[in-house]
Amino acid sequence: MKSNQILHYFTKCEWALWGTSVALIIISYAIFDRANPLTLTASIVGTTSLIFCAKGNPFAQVLVILFSLLYGIISFTFCYYGEMITYLGMTAPMAVFSLISWIRNPFEKNKAEVKVNQIGLGEVIFMFALSAVVTFIFYFILKAFHTANLIPSTISVLTSFLAVYLTFRRSPFYALAYAANDIVLIVLWTLAAFSDSSYVSVVICFTAFLANDIYGYISWSKMQIRQQSA
Repeated sequence: MKSNQILHYFTKCEWALWGTSVALIIISYAIFDRANPLTLTASIVGTTSLIFCAKGNPFAQVLVILFSLLYGIISFTFCYYGEMITYLGMTAPMAVFSLISWIRNPFEKNKAEVKVNQIGLGEVIFMFALSAVVTFIFYFILKAFHTANLIPSTISVLTSFLAVYLTFRRSPFYALAYAANDIVLIVLWTLAAFSDSSYVSVVICFTAFLANDIYGYISWSKMQIRQQSA
């Protein structure tokens, strides 16, 4: 996609959301961190992935894979092994499957827009049952690794799994699951910030992610209505 195409690809609202998110991330990094460029890089990659995700563009999943790798390293530095294991062992691999799924299911041969999917009640029940099993297993894994803030970290596993599952299945509700995960991560990194103020920049990052994920749900809901009426 050429630069002039990218300029017109996003709406003014989307450019404003992305620009505001990046500006807040850079400002918070300049104030609270300035020592860890990896945090800044991961934050910008993450918020960029969300704006592409809101458009249903498969390129978003490429950025999610990159963000997962960077965020896993950041989580390791504060002994948030739950986050590290979740993103490196679950989010990144599932992003690969989501990328394949999105590429294989374009809307009317439009490679830049995935076809929105609806999941039935039976699959919803299966999804929550599977999520409960995964969360149960991860609780003991995280406990064995002496993960900091064990309960919030375990809840993060639950919301992350729901998010990646729904993303793979191309459901608009993926964004709400990610929004729930953002709230958990805001709590986790706020706790970390009490020990090291540089992590305030990570809190700001996930606050920006929360706004983007809320917009993502709104965008996908409109996209679903448009596709169904086409």
